[in-house]
Amino acid sequence: MIIRLSKVLLAASAGVFALLVGIDNLLDYGTNLVFVEHVLSMDTTFADSALRWRAITAPWLHHAAYWLIIAAELVTGALCLAGAWRLFGLRAASAARFHAGKDLAVAGLVCGFLLYFLGFLVVGGEWFKMWQSQTWNAQAAAFRFAACFALVLIFVVLRDEERE
Repeated sequence: MIIRLSKVLLAASAGVFALLVGIDNLLDYGTNLVFVEHVLSMDTTFADSALRWRAITAPWLHHAAYWLIIAAELVTGALCLAGAWRLFGLRAASAARFHAGKDLAVAGLVCGFLLYFLGFLVVGGEWFKMWQSQTWNAQAAAFRFAACFALVLIFVVLRDEERE
């Protein structure tokens, strides 16, 4: 039972984290909007880079990208929490039923991983060269978050044995 409860708690923790980040971005919208503006504008990347043509400077696209990030955070949180709730309800079920009930938690954890890995490390970090910025660089934080979601995902998807 402790392994199943651990999976529930870790999925719920990931959900609380993602919801908190999304809600904070709604309540303090302007703070991280500035971050998105600088990353997309590529205005603090290497000045002589041949890749600065990728920059997006339209304010409406900055807002659209930021709303996409916030939506991904909220969806991630909701799916992880709904998945944790479902798994909590199935904690005494057969191994097959418990495993089959992991879909919402897995979907949420994958969304969280994709947000931070694909969204921040690949798109922000490599496409928009966020790593070149001394000020607007969230590579380390994005890696930590992606790694946390990946580790929880791996643990949650492990097959459970029948309870004795």
